[in-house]
Amino acid sequence: MIILGIILLVIGFVTGIAIVWSIGLIVLVIGLVLWLLGALGHAVGGRRHYY
Repeated sequence: MIILGIILLVIGFVTGIAIVWSIGLIVLVIGLVLWLLGALGHAVGGRRHYY
């Protein structure tokens, strides 16, 4: 999700489409939160690690 968020941010920034940039930002933040929870040892979606 982190990589997808970065790709959407770049596409939205280059093309000037604000909705794609916003979706990319949201996906990036969700990916970072899930990565952080997994790194702290919390089970995310029934899994010990989130990759």
